[in-house]
Amino acid sequence: MGTPEFAVPCLEALCDSDSVCAVFTQPDKPKGRGNKVTKSPVKEYAESRSIPVFQPMSLRRGDDAEIALKTIESLSPDLIIVTAYGQILPESILTLPKYGCINMHASILPKLRGAAPIQYALLNGDKRTGVTSQQMGTGLDTGDMLITETLTIGEDETAPELTERLSKLAAKVMADTIIALKSGSLNPVKQIDSDSTYAPMIQKEMSLIDFSGDIEKENNKIKAITGYAFFEGKRIKILRSFITDKLSKTPVGTLISEGGKLFVNIGGKLLGISELQLEGGKKQTAEQFLPGHKITDGMVLTDE
Repeated sequence: MGTPEFAVPCLEALCDSDSVCAVFTQPDKPKGRGNKVTKSPVKEYAESRSIPVFQPMSLRRGDDAEIALKTIESLSPDLIIVTAYGQILPESILTLPKYGCINMHASILPKLRGAAPIQYALLNGDKRTGVTSQQMGTGLDTGDMLITETLTIGEDETAPELTERLSKLAAKVMADTIIALKSGSLNPVKQIDSDSTYAPMIQKEMSLIDFSGDIEKENNKIKAITGYAFFEGKRIKILRSFITDKLSKTPVGTLISEGGKLFVNIGGKLLGISELQLEGGKKQTAEQFLPGHKITDGMVLTDE
């Protein structure tokens, strides 16, 4: 059970080592400017391996939930692997397989339970994160921990880059967990709830840059969820940035072009902008952006 690109390496590894009787993924959804109905990455991979795919709207209520439960009962799986599926499993499914359901969670549990652990690791400025396999229960990421592996977060690493690395680590942790399950050597460890933190879903408004804020916090925001502001009446996304040791007495939000590079004043310090995207345009490096946009004295980015 999985949906985004993050879940594909786990499915691929599972297909190479075991018999996958079915894949459950989220329903196809409209995507992009043309609202073209698009398959999830997991569905595309499953179809390439001729694996039956099921896409219930819900596993917890309605006719879809009843059909899904009957389908899984008929498949009689030994184990269900869940990786970024995007739906909450009811107890009727959690207890159905012989070995239950095991989830690959992209954090060092019990830290960062919830929907967005990768983004919050970057928002928090964490130095390390990882993947934990957990025996799923009815709580949100509260199940017994099985295997955890960690990695160091790169100084300038963005969420897409970290997600790709963690997806590969998740496949390894999953494989190690299944090997230990088969050999009977798994050693489940209960989570200490008092040590837990929570990583809720990301909301769009969280990406708005606070030009009077802390430069490190805003740089972390850009790495984690992309920052946005407004430039000459158009929305602009800041996709990659870097902290400098330069101070500025200009008003916050002021843009400065210097030596072919682009900076913005955040809280009296200059944040370098490496990559950006103007509304209706393509992603550009600062070097690509500057020739077509003359930065003059007093030009600012705003929050509205």
